[in-house]
Amino acid sequence: MPYAKLSLLIDGKWIDRTAASLPVIDPSNEDIIGHLPLAGIGELDAALGAADRAFRVWRNVNPAERARILHEAARHVRNRAAAIARLLTIEQGKPLAQALAEVLSNADFLDWIGQEGRRTYGRLIPAGPGRRWSVVKEPVGPVAAFSPWNFPATATVRKFGAAIAAGCSCIIKPSEETPATCLAFAQALVDAGLPAGVLNVVFGEPDRVARHLLASPIIRKLTFTGSIPIGKHLARLAADGMKRVTMELGGHAPVVVFDDADVERAVDLLVPSQFRNAGQVCVSPTRFFVQRSVHRKFADAFATRAGTLKVGNGLDIDVDMGPLANRRRLDAVEAFVEDALSHGAKLLTGGKRVGNKGFFFQPTVLDEVPESARIMSEEPFGPIAPITPFDSLDEVVERANRLPFGLAAYAFSTSADRTAMIGSALEAGMVAINNIVVNANELPFGGVKESGYGSEAGSEGIEPFLVTKMISEAWRHAEMS
Repeated sequence: MPYAKLSLLIDGKWIDRTAASLPVIDPSNEDIIGHLPLAGIGELDAALGAADRAFRVWRNVNPAERARILHEAARHVRNRAAAIARLLTIEQGKPLAQALAEVLSNADFLDWIGQEGRRTYGRLIPAGPGRRWSVVKEPVGPVAAFSPWNFPATATVRKFGAAIAAGCSCIIKPSEETPATCLAFAQALVDAGLPAGVLNVVFGEPDRVARHLLASPIIRKLTFTGSIPIGKHLARLAADGMKRVTMELGGHAPVVVFDDADVERAVDLLVPSQFRNAGQVCVSPTRFFVQRSVHRKFADAFATRAGTLKVGNGLDIDVDMGPLANRRRLDAVEAFVEDALSHGAKLLTGGKRVGNKGFFFQPTVLDEVPESARIMSEEPFGPIAPITPFDSLDEVVERANRLPFGLAAYAFSTSADRTAMIGSALEAGMVAINNIVVNANELPFGGVKESGYGSEAGSEGIEPFLVTKMISEAWRHAEMS
């Protein structure tokens, strides 16, 4: 199957030729599958102008009409889901079943957020005779959005979908490594009748694009998903213009398995979650703290299950785990394993590259990993599960909360007292107990500490794209004061 035609989308026009381009690589075989046009200053200025003009109109469109367009786009996505999923797998690597689930879940998100846009209610406050005090919600303005490569549908659609539903226009810069998925969703919106300029899609040298967009007074809101250092850099740029900011940054999710947990069920849930998308998930369970009396049972069962996972091209029907998305991750994962072993960790399974072409790495389980190993302090973002024993509740809480990250956390216990205590004690924006569900359209998705601020999805997901205005009215016959 041929790869997609790659373009920019600016003011309703597809632009497939610019002064510079970048090759797109298939991570399963390292072949060049396309060339991506990159935006220069001229294209970025055109996108800014389009977003500015479109916002002045779109903000006044009835929310029901916005929802209708998003619903129609969702229908187009569902009709094209198989083709979009193939594009996602080809450019990102994850197994086709995971890609299809991602595409369909984001069609659902377009429906969900469109309806949330109809519920941006204000309120009336008692003010006495001849007066009225009201609070209204209004769209914040044109949005600059930046998204990563690990979830090229979810990370983009949650941004521009919420912006559009709220009445904002948006310029999004997806990852240059996974461009076709976002473009396919953008095409669905264009086909659904989204007015020109409401959504603009650009690609380019990341820092150059960010600096130019965030320096413009047209942009009033920044939303970013990615690494903590880049998030901090973008927040500084946004601060110069007092632009509103949502940051969904990295994590390093602790998993606490108590001695009364259902170990078999925990393993059944955690292995697929850990190795989903080759571990390239910001909410992946990545630090496994297991109470000492069940540590050996859990570690052996986890390693045995991980060792059965089949690694291969994501387009192959029976593959459990595809390649890493790029060579950077492959080199990083290999370095994490070598460092852990040098600090005394034990290798239970995996630990090596697979083949000599493509960015494949074995599902890897490390045991008795000391806190001094890099993987216990730095997010691995790869298919590695480090396991370590603990003895007491106080000890594990301190170790789980030791890092400056706070995105997701997980715990397993059959004790109501323990689940209540650990749920309260873990410092994370999302905590799952005896399950691994932290992501659904109805649930706010976001972190605390250096994992960011603001939420995507849930009823909270549209709030960052709105501003609050108070209006105080007095009638002519009322006493003015």
